[in-house]
Amino acid sequence: MNNLLRKIGKKSKKAFSIKLNTKKKDKVLKDYLSLIIKSKKLILNENLKDIKNAKMKKLKDNLIKRLILDEKKILEIVSTIKDIIKLKDPTNIVLEKWKQPNGLKISKVSIPIGVIGVIYESRPNVTSDVASLCFKSGNSVILKGGSEAFYSNRILSKLFRKSLKKNKIDENYVQFIDIKKRKVVDFLLTKMSNFIDIIIPRGGKNLVKKVNKLSSIPTIGHLEGVCHTYVDKHANLKIAEKVIYNAKMRNTAICGATETILLHEKIVKKFVNPILKNLENNGCKIIGDNNIIKSYNGNVKKASKRDWPKEYLSSVVSVKTVKNLDEAINHVNKYGTMHTDCIITQNKISAKKFLYEVKSSIAMHNTSTQFADGGEFGFGGEVGISTSVLPPRGPVGLNQLVSYKYQITSKGRIRK
Repeated sequence: MNNLLRKIGKKSKKAFSIKLNTKKKDKVLKDYLSLIIKSKKLILNENLKDIKNAKMKKLKDNLIKRLILDEKKILEIVSTIKDIIKLKDPTNIVLEKWKQPNGLKISKVSIPIGVIGVIYESRPNVTSDVASLCFKSGNSVILKGGSEAFYSNRILSKLFRKSLKKNKIDENYVQFIDIKKRKVVDFLLTKMSNFIDIIIPRGGKNLVKKVNKLSSIPTIGHLEGVCHTYVDKHANLKIAEKVIYNAKMRNTAICGATETILLHEKIVKKFVNPILKNLENNGCKIIGDNNIIKSYNGNVKKASKRDWPKEYLSSVVSVKTVKNLDEAINHVNKYGTMHTDCIITQNKISAKKFLYEVKSSIAMHNTSTQFADGGEFGFGGEVGISTSVLPPRGPVGLNQLVSYKYQITSKGRIRK
């Protein structure tokens, strides 16, 4: 196993050394989406194997939901690839340039990162999204998907390699590790630093914790998505109702789903019932503090301190009252995960303060937290969302998968 993984690393390094122009990259991506459309039946059959195995292993419903591919989701995969094709190639762009008094002409130029290792769980579309984004940004990629989506991931990566081969480009620009042993991840993280330049984990908190703990390679990623929506005293009820419902219930299993609602104490009586009743009537379990229990005419489980930092990833939401905007910001910064947090208000000063002071990588105003997605940002998809204090932050799309170098020219200048 170890020698095989080293060979994969060497092949990725070699593939990365071959530089491709934008025209060739886009041709590969166009052929890839055509292959996906033509192979739709095959992809769905492979996906059914994963679903069958998941049910046999009695995986949770929200995990099985992430696994499922259907015709609609395949069309979404194709649409994402089309969006990536339309985007400008992010490599070899002069980001800044200037001339120094000493005669040096300095340019800051974007370059690919190198070999990217992506370790991910569940969603098969991650395979096509990540492969396409890494390839368009000039990087080679090593994919290690979860065993629960093994067959779906394998067919989607095979089709990409088929497109590369068709265009007479090294297939090893995209490699999929089809070994199911758990030790594979440990080896990638601890013994592959000579081959992999950066690791991106995409999955549950246990996976991300493991990667952060073991990796000898720099990482990009987030631990959890404990996202908040704060309803300010100057909020519009209709906006609050529709935004919160969407933020929680559109898709409860994604990291951008709102997990905690904060309500300003002055609007609790007016807002709590229409907002929470809408959620409860659609199958959402409510967990609230004492003020919510007193004010809400529905079923509420009493909240404990353990609920505030919890990522439910299901139809459950915790609700807390706060005295003012400062308390809301403090709560977000204490219990949040620097993912995505929103304020609902008609007061521009309050909105500006919230957007500036929360530590979130994505801060929103009157907007569903479910928009925390690279595709919605115009990035053509994403390899994940970074909640690090260092860049890149937020959705990691095409333009975040590049680094830069300084190119300096002069007329024979020497330093005295």
